[in-house]
Amino acid sequence: MFNINGVLKVINDTQVVSEKFKKREIVVTDSTGQYPQDILFQLTQDKTDAVNDLQVGQAVQVSFFIRGREWTSPQGEVRYFNSLDVWAIKKADGAAAPSAQEPPMRTTEEAQAFTASADDDLPF
Repeated sequence: MFNINGVLKVINDTQVVSEKFKKREIVVTDSTGQYPQDILFQLTQDKTDAVNDLQVGQAVQVSFFIRGREWTSPQGEVRYFNSLDVWAIKKADGAAAPSAQEPPMRTTEEAQAFTASADDDLPF
């Protein structure tokens, strides 16, 4: 899981894709680097309500997973897609949005330190 801090730039309406699937997209601006980055995230199923009480311009922390998938077109062309799926979103002051579930949080630095300190006893 990854975390990013930024400012909410866009909150789109929920899209009902099918009877069993709905999604909602948001854009968060990350200004930590030399150039601000507008990053598109998606919330799915019950997580689409996690941004109901948030507003554009509000500072947030987003916890997310990177998802990748392969797709083959009807013409046989294989393409790959990525998405950033939101697990939870918090106001920057640390208060969770009311409908967000609390995941175990690790900063990127903590995750790297954990990985570096773990014993690698795998046979390959």
